[in-house]
Amino acid sequence: MNSKVQTPEPIEQMIRVNHAGEFGAQQIYAGQLAVLKGKESEPLIRHMAAQEKVHFDTFDTMLKDRRVRPTALMPIWRIAGFALGAGTALFGKQAAMACTVAVESVINEHYKAQYAILGDEEKTLKDTIETFRKEEMEHHDIGLEQGAEQAPLYETLTTLIKAGSKAAIWLSKRI
Repeated sequence: MNSKVQTPEPIEQMIRVNHAGEFGAQQIYAGQLAVLKGKESEPLIRHMAAQEKVHFDTFDTMLKDRRVRPTALMPIWRIAGFALGAGTALFGKQAAMACTVAVESVINEHYKAQYAILGDEEKTLKDTIETFRKEEMEHHDIGLEQGAEQAPLYETLTTLIKAGSKAAIWLSKRI
C-alpha cells in the first residue's frame, strides 16, 4: 500500500515553482548584500531577505510534506539569482531596487493567478500565497520608494528582468 498522498499535478507545479522562486529571491538579495553591505540600503535589503527566507522555508516544508520534487534547476537559480542581485547592485542602490521592483511585479501577477484558481480544498496554500503576495508587494513598493525608477536604463533593465523572471517560472514548473 502506498502511503503517499497524491498531490494533483497543478498543485505540485505551484509548490515547485514557488519554492524555486523564493529560493531565487534569497539568492538575489544575497548578491545585493554582497555588494551593498555597509551601505544605507543594507537594513532594507536584510528585511526583505528575511521575509524571503520565511517564504522559502514555508514552501520547502510544503514540498517535503507533500513529497513534491523540487525543480532540477536549483543550482542554476543559485548562480543566476546571486549574479542578478550582485550585478544590479554594482550599478548602485537604484539599480538593485529596480531589480526588486521588476521581480516582485512578476511575482505579484504569478501569485494572483495561483490564488484565483485555488479552491477551498487548498485553503492553507491559498492563504499562504495571498500573505506572501502582499509581502512581495511591500518589497516592490520599498524598491519604488528607494528610487528604482531613477536607475540607469530603468525601462530596459526591468523589461529584461521581468522576461527572465517569467522564463524562470515557466521552466521551474516543468523541469
